[in-house]
Amino acid sequence: MDTSLFIRQSEYEWRIDPTGKMRVPAIIYASEALLREMDHKVYEQITNVATLPGIEKAAYAMPDAHWGYGFPIGGVAAFDADRGGVISAGGVGFDISCGVRNLLTGLTVADIIPVQKKLADALYDKIPAGVGSTGYLSLNSTEMDAMLSGGARWAVERGYGTTEDLEHTEEHGCMAGAQPAQVSDHAKKRQRDEMGTLGSGNHYLEIQRVAEIFDENTANAFGVHMDNIVVSIHCGSRGLGHQIGTEFLRTMAIAAAEYGIDLPDRELACAPIHSSLGQDYLGAMRAAINCALANRQIITHLVRQVFAALFPQAELKLLYDVSHNTCKVEEHIINGAPKRLYIHRKGATRAFGPGHPDIPQAFRAIGQPVLIGGTMGTSSYILVGTSEGMARSFGSACHGAGRSMSRHQATRQWWGHTLVDELAHQGILIRSPSLRGIAEEAPGAYKDVSAVVDAADQGKLARKVAKLVPLICIKG
Repeated sequence: MDTSLFIRQSEYEWRIDPTGKMRVPAIIYASEALLREMDHKVYEQITNVATLPGIEKAAYAMPDAHWGYGFPIGGVAAFDADRGGVISAGGVGFDISCGVRNLLTGLTVADIIPVQKKLADALYDKIPAGVGSTGYLSLNSTEMDAMLSGGARWAVERGYGTTEDLEHTEEHGCMAGAQPAQVSDHAKKRQRDEMGTLGSGNHYLEIQRVAEIFDENTANAFGVHMDNIVVSIHCGSRGLGHQIGTEFLRTMAIAAAEYGIDLPDRELACAPIHSSLGQDYLGAMRAAINCALANRQIITHLVRQVFAALFPQAELKLLYDVSHNTCKVEEHIINGAPKRLYIHRKGATRAFGPGHPDIPQAFRAIGQPVLIGGTMGTSSYILVGTSEGMARSFGSACHGAGRSMSRHQATRQWWGHTLVDELAHQGILIRSPSLRGIAEEAPGAYKDVSAVVDAADQGKLARKVAKLVPLICIKG
């Protein structure tokens, strides 16, 4: 991207002043190197977001931003419902509430290495992964609606975890305001047999070791220590969330003109928050958030079963569960006064600073754990939310590395079996039902996650706490 298109506010903040139909500025947080590597489409999409009705303060893009559907992936925007603000299915994305949860095992690398292959095989056998994968549950219509209303709380009530897990999950494991009746029968049918599954694409389950500590005090408060083993689970609402996104994008695109909304891009399809369509989408999207929370909770239970068989002494405690691809109602300070806003985070993670009431009591004085997933074979990171980030980006940070090339391009450059062998030589065991899927998710198809995390840290969106490197990766 051409840096001359921006006003450089600081080393890691780039501003586009309003022109044309833009209602607010657009701001990208990135190093100069990351900004230059971004596709120009990010510029077009984030400035288009800035034209939407009721947008507050600015349209933001995170350091991992890349082209998406309507909003760039890595896009953040806040809307005031009382000023005609909108909700956009494209501003949430198809993989609704895709997210990451980290489990602390108390084990060390020395515990894992002797049984690394056995553990990899056991996890691969236990947790279904891949396109169309199905789980151990089959939900009837009553249980489907109960799950969509109850989220991880529903899962815990059925024996998949503990109440302590809920305390360390966003929304305490259950997104209020879900309306299962707004989820189509087709979306429910797609999800009926998919609970407790990873799915495909960039989803994974990884066994990781803590390789570096950047903030000793915060790491200790989180229970993260050098050479300890962490389990990371990255997945979302599977077919149900994708179906909701598909259906509402189509409906919103048709209805935009009826609401008098002039869309610069049809993919920015949206509806006024106070409209019946806007409320219907919110109800369906919140149900999908609950689906994702329940899905990660069930997978957590399955992981604990595997570890219990190999490491009876281990107690897998949930550090935190964070979602991307959501729209949530939050209170933020605008012009010195609190205001309730609808915060879209697409490929971006909530990163609340110290003192926020939505942070678990154990971390409230420190800040929210921010979990940044890496790519297959590369590092992941734990960060912590900051007070500065609350003011800079509505308490939001990046969510991962961000793609630098399409999946099709990746399959032309890499072979799955070659990548498996190369990573095995580095001590990383890969298990996946699809060699093509491995090629699509090649580490080289993504930005440098360390550079992305450094930009988030130096841009004061969130502060680095620890670096995690993989030992085992189960890929969809």
